[in-house]
Amino acid sequence: MDFLPSFSEFSNKLKKNKNQIVYTKFSADLDTPVSLMMKLAKEEKNSFLLESVTGGEIKGRYSVIGMKPDLIWKCNLEESEINRKVLEKSNNFIKQSNPPVSELKSLIKESYLQIPDNLPAMSAGLFGYLSYEMINFEKKISEIKKNDLNLPQSILFRPSIIIIIDNIKGEIIIINPIWANNNNSLRVSSKDLYKKSIKTLNKVIKKISMPLKAYNFNFNKEDKIITKAKSNFTKKEFLNCVNKAIEYIRLGDILQVVLSQRWKLKYKNKSFSFYRALRKTNPSPYMFYFNFGDFQIVGASPEILVKVSKNKVTIRPIAGTRPRGKNIIEDSKYEKDLLKDPKEKSEHLMLLDLGRNDVSKVSEIGSVKTTESFIIEKYSHVMHIVSNVEGNLNSKNDSVDALFAGLPAGTVSGAPKIRAMEIIDELENQNRGVYAGGVGYFGASNEMDICIALRTAVIKNNNIYIQAGAGVVFDSIPEKEYEETLNKAKALFEAVDITNQQFSD
Repeated sequence: MDFLPSFSEFSNKLKKNKNQIVYTKFSADLDTPVSLMMKLAKEEKNSFLLESVTGGEIKGRYSVIGMKPDLIWKCNLEESEINRKVLEKSNNFIKQSNPPVSELKSLIKESYLQIPDNLPAMSAGLFGYLSYEMINFEKKISEIKKNDLNLPQSILFRPSIIIIIDNIKGEIIIINPIWANNNNSLRVSSKDLYKKSIKTLNKVIKKISMPLKAYNFNFNKEDKIITKAKSNFTKKEFLNCVNKAIEYIRLGDILQVVLSQRWKLKYKNKSFSFYRALRKTNPSPYMFYFNFGDFQIVGASPEILVKVSKNKVTIRPIAGTRPRGKNIIEDSKYEKDLLKDPKEKSEHLMLLDLGRNDVSKVSEIGSVKTTESFIIEKYSHVMHIVSNVEGNLNSKNDSVDALFAGLPAGTVSGAPKIRAMEIIDELENQNRGVYAGGVGYFGASNEMDICIALRTAVIKNNNIYIQAGAGVVFDSIPEKEYEETLNKAKALFEAVDITNQQFSD
């Protein structure tokens, strides 16, 4: 088996104090991303799995597993902290002196390395989430409210082992990033470091070659779990909030606002079992499982928050929803109805304009274009109107600037965005946290791919939290907006049902 780069190339880069990766490839068409995750890091703290399915049926080329981070960056209410010795001491966090956004930019710069052209952008970098309230570090919007989740504003980790599954070639790429600063502090010879890296890769290969433990399936009949879920709003309270939002719209404060509710229910199964069920009920472009130890974030999101690739900034607004039909004829009827609905068209156009405005904040003048407009994308339970906006990243801006230009997305806040967020803060009784924030990665070669945390659950302390929202406009019917939140959460509740009924860990 070949390991790349060669020792001489590796040694030369190390002498120049450059970050790099050591990696190998091999055929493994009998393994799946799920089976590999179960072999390597099923319930391991500080691990993740990323997958993708487009259009509900076409599998994305790459799936990614990350584990054993060499550092973790965490952002709390007012400051950030970092643990650079997490492999030795899991709680060795040191407070940082600069504002969190500045510290994040510095960490991304420190984590730069040139990824070989034959490898994907996620072959090294920082992976994790940023909450909806992270925008407060750029512009103070939200007040801190009582919240039973109590999560950090953001956690990003830099995995020392990354496994890329090439779903087209049936190939696995195992990667060990080597960070020059780490080696300088350890003062290990280039020969010993290269040997250690190959040993690390071989350990992963050995684990992959082992057979997967057999798992039993339950076939229990239980009541639908949604009947047991408790919302942070009564139905009456939520309808009242919608009516208040409509009044703000009539007064001219805003054009649209997205109001959400969060459900909580008991959950005692393994968190990865929920991910396995969710990828079945709601295959999506952004599917993710993050295990942070004390809690897990599991989601299947349809929507980009912001993407930066080859200096191109992309925002892809999704607004306008109908349920899927029971058959092709009904599906087609709903699709035509959605595209003819003046309310849905008006709402989407408003958010498309907002997306263009967000992209233009960090793009070269004249480079912003709408490359797709008012197309329909279909998912397991709903269909949406989708558009796509792109621009060339201005040389004065970086991926973090691009992220904060779009955070939070207009599709989960409203328009105008700032006033809509102020109204959300007034009407919603808890901070959103992960919901409507971003999940994804900052690639080591200045690429970034962050999705909106939609169709996303947080699992903590034997509870699962599910949140969904609906866009309120001047002619909204409160009852229908309430139903829309239920429709959007349906795939997650079904995943809990499947986990309870079928999976036995």
